[in-house]
Amino acid sequence: MTDSRPVLTMTGISKSFPGVRALHNVDFRLLPGEVHALMGENGAGKSTLIKVLTGVYGIDEGTVTLDGEQVAFNGPMQAAAAGVSTVYQEVNLCPNLSVAENIFIGREPRRLGAIPWGEVRRRARQLLARLDLDIDVTAPVGSFSLAVQQMVAIARAIDVQARVLILDEPTSSLDAGEVAQLFRIMRQLRDEGIAILFVTHFLDQVYGIADRITVLRNGALVGEYPIAELPQLALVEKMIGKELDVLELMEEHPRQSVTATEGGSPLVQVSQLGRRGSVAPFSLTINAGEVVGLAGLLGSGRTEVARLLFGADRADRGEVRVDGARTGLRNPVQAIEQGIGFCSENRRAEGIIADLSVRENMILAMQAARGWLRPIPRRRQDELVDRYIKALSIRPANPEMPVRNLSGGNQQKVLLARWLITEPRLLILDEPTRGIDIGAKAEIQKLVVQLSDGGMAVLFISAELEEVLRLSHRIVVMRDRQLVAQLDNDDTVDADRVMQTIASGTEREEASR
Repeated sequence: MTDSRPVLTMTGISKSFPGVRALHNVDFRLLPGEVHALMGENGAGKSTLIKVLTGVYGIDEGTVTLDGEQVAFNGPMQAAAAGVSTVYQEVNLCPNLSVAENIFIGREPRRLGAIPWGEVRRRARQLLARLDLDIDVTAPVGSFSLAVQQMVAIARAIDVQARVLILDEPTSSLDAGEVAQLFRIMRQLRDEGIAILFVTHFLDQVYGIADRITVLRNGALVGEYPIAELPQLALVEKMIGKELDVLELMEEHPRQSVTATEGGSPLVQVSQLGRRGSVAPFSLTINAGEVVGLAGLLGSGRTEVARLLFGADRADRGEVRVDGARTGLRNPVQAIEQGIGFCSENRRAEGIIADLSVRENMILAMQAARGWLRPIPRRRQDELVDRYIKALSIRPANPEMPVRNLSGGNQQKVLLARWLITEPRLLILDEPTRGIDIGAKAEIQKLVVQLSDGGMAVLFISAELEEVLRLSHRIVVMRDRQLVAQLDNDDTVDADRVMQTIASGTEREEASR
């Protein structure tokens, strides 16, 4: 840290929404030339604090001081103009515009009233080169993966000449190599004197990059700590407000408690299913009561497999059998009729309906399965919603609150509840714990085990390989949009073996099982 005088000070910040006190008398300070981690469970107030700072929300009480001057921004653009730039967890880009247009939108250079597009593209390529990203800056940003879109958003943020750079879950869609690139850029910016506010649920990343930590719990300040003085165990205890067993802390669900399904009846049988330009033909059987983990790097075809099985994308070859009977999965309605549920990784674009309430979001899939001419009685809605709010510890526990007011992790739980209400026979979970705090992640992992023990089949997709290993009976490995191996999750399978398979595809002969 280059300077002991704060570049940013927030004092006595309080913010309430109808029926919810999101922040209460929170103090926060940020020094030039540091990476400062803001930690807490989902619903602790992290995102609210950031939105109060950048003018998305007004402040009920308290003050914000930037470089010694009190400020009150009217919105993110005014905050960015003052040197406070934010990259949110949910990538906020215009998918129909090009990469270059997204980077400079609202800040395009002008020459004689016209935009010099050649200069815009050149500067965009230079910015992305700082992130070791070489892509076509004239292509629509929506044509790239979420990981690439995240890096584009970061490139836009660092071009503003920010004094304060806020990164809200910037690594949630990045693989290990991209995280390393981002950390290199963060260290470079820190060394240039920029203050970086870093929000993440990955503890290892916090201890790999941060200088100090501020912990929030239930909208209140727990404390501020130098990274060297707060071990991981103590950090998690402060986040959740109670002591944890070390094994529970590290989320180690004993693999032997998830016994392999022996002789389980085939529920879904896929034979040479594929879609041209999306995923190569593959064969796969999923048994009742079995957790099948889908492993692979970003862009390997994991999500494409999930979308084919749910009918969100239509296969142009192959067949699907459910309970031995051939069936067409040409759209999600047919998949729901066959007892298949799907939680997409992109909860913002393909999941939540932001303007609807928690209750309305949760009963959406069940109502779609019944048809809109057979509305679910309100009493039945209330019973189901109350049950799953309690079962998944959704906070705030207010079924009539607009779902947009919930934290990202609690929105994810609402989506999970939506499908559990339908009592699916196969539940496809695409990155269900991405952006989820350590406590909520453990809850969801245990729920997957319980669902499997109860006979439900689960297709589990996660970028965290240890999570896949911990929960799965069998691991399907994707590489270059091909299914290259299926591994029984026994004592011979570990992270190194799966990574070697991903890298080389040497166990390709197992793909025909």
